[in-house]
Amino acid sequence: MDTQDLGEIDPADHWRADPSAGPYRRRPAAPVPGRPRARGLPRQTGRAAGVPARPAAPPDRLPGPRDRGPAAAPPRRGGPRRGRGAAGRARSGRLSRRRKALLWVAASMGLVLVIVGVGGYLVYEHFNANLTTVDVGDAGSKDVLGDGPLNLLVIGTDSRQGLGGRYGDPDDTGHADTTILFHVSADRSNATAMSIPRDIVTSIPDCPTRQPDGTVRTIPGVPAGLTTPKFNESLGVAGRDPGCTMRAVRQLTGIAVDHFMMVDFEAVKTLSTAVGGVDVCLARPLVDPKSHLDLTAGRHRIEGEQALQFVRTRHALRNQSDLDRIKLQQRFLAAMIRKIKSGGSLTDPRKLFTLADAATKALTVDRAIGSVSRLTSLARGLSGLDAKHITFVTLPVVDNPNERVHATVVVDRPRAQRLLTLVKDDVSLSGHKKKRHRTDPKLVGPKAPASDVRVRVYNGSGILGAARGTVDWLRGTQGVGGPANGGNAPAPAARTTLVYSPEQADQARTLAALLGLPGSALRPSPGTSAGTDMSLTLGADFTRAGVPVPDPDADDPDDDAAMDRTQADDAACVK
Repeated sequence: MDTQDLGEIDPADHWRADPSAGPYRRRPAAPVPGRPRARGLPRQTGRAAGVPARPAAPPDRLPGPRDRGPAAAPPRRGGPRRGRGAAGRARSGRLSRRRKALLWVAASMGLVLVIVGVGGYLVYEHFNANLTTVDVGDAGSKDVLGDGPLNLLVIGTDSRQGLGGRYGDPDDTGHADTTILFHVSADRSNATAMSIPRDIVTSIPDCPTRQPDGTVRTIPGVPAGLTTPKFNESLGVAGRDPGCTMRAVRQLTGIAVDHFMMVDFEAVKTLSTAVGGVDVCLARPLVDPKSHLDLTAGRHRIEGEQALQFVRTRHALRNQSDLDRIKLQQRFLAAMIRKIKSGGSLTDPRKLFTLADAATKALTVDRAIGSVSRLTSLARGLSGLDAKHITFVTLPVVDNPNERVHATVVVDRPRAQRLLTLVKDDVSLSGHKKKRHRTDPKLVGPKAPASDVRVRVYNGSGILGAARGTVDWLRGTQGVGGPANGGNAPAPAARTTLVYSPEQADQARTLAALLGLPGSALRPSPGTSAGTDMSLTLGADFTRAGVPVPDPDADDPDDDAAMDRTQADDAACVK
């Protein structure tokens, strides 16, 4: 089709035979006489409007009859846009890329805080194919980001599968080597990252698991006893999946887990490299022949294999224990948080793509968050967290008293209960929104003699024999005249409470002093008859008689020492 009908000249018509020279030569273009210009098109000036000048072809090549070269975009109606040259277009492109990069960073902040939380980077549907998902049934929440606090279980597995024997048995399916319960407050202003030591001796509950053929097989649990397993056996052993670890965490802590994320060794290497290295500071050299770590005292930027050596080392630490390694890992994660939150390492879209691609290939999640859109939604909901309001802490433990050689540990119930109560009550450990301790008026006033105290004890704590043990302790060691065992409470109780009539306030103050009850546990009830026993219901915050019950409305000045906290914005050197 000849383009002259459009007011243009066909490029093939620019050529004519040269009788003197033989080859074809280009001739000047001329407008077609009598043809009006197409409306909206500029006047012809030797070539089609808007089409760039075509360089002369070499003599030995003739253009085809429709060899038009690269197509030109039609001109804008009303003429070209003014003030928009190549420099303007380049600036626009840079701004567009920068805006995209900032969106990626803003959407990523929350989950990257725990090294595997990369949901905010998942911008492309390409990454959906990278994700591995597990159906955990009723072990987790069905909502992606509902109202209230959020509990995300981060699992670092020591699986060697697919690693070619570089780190041990290549057939090892792996266990829950590193486990962090990442609790985000309901208002999303603060978070607590609680490490759960892998060597805790604990029972493991029955676990329904989804099989490849779609059927459900329940893996029998292991009760407490002489053969009680370690916590890390909640994954991998007997076919247990991450849903089994979620159930084990709930049984151990009393805290329900909403979702999980699991990574292996390779994720540490790829993610640390993708962010451009993680900055750590050492107060002394760390040398471990087994993990091949060799770092001098001072500041280092570690990535790849060296980062993996750092988080795996144990023999380079003072006590060569897993608890020391947990502290080192927390320092590493805190450093990664600072690197990500600084913003300088993730403004390059290519780096972000590399990070997201590497992370999603190493990432296994539950089905409720097993897609790009759901992970992105989750990450955006957590993007406002500030590093100074993210606290790393370890579930308190003590050496296993049943072992001569202390290879395992048990939960230190009094200290652990204080921490778990703060998490359940959504109290920040970072100093954000700290509450001041004030003496409750209900604890102020005269106290009755212990022999005059009449109380009936109910067990809502979940601890077998707690009511009976408390009654024996009150009567045998404290001289309480009328304690009685009321048996099990009608339902489990989260908090210990003491209900009494106003006339029994002096007895209530005496009992509160003996048991270490906070004022918030005392519940005066005008409808209660003065002639009946007071009612003491032991809750989940109760550990044993004589151990004070924590007060969620006040901060304990010894909490920092007891919990050994680390803030994510703390860049102090590792000792």
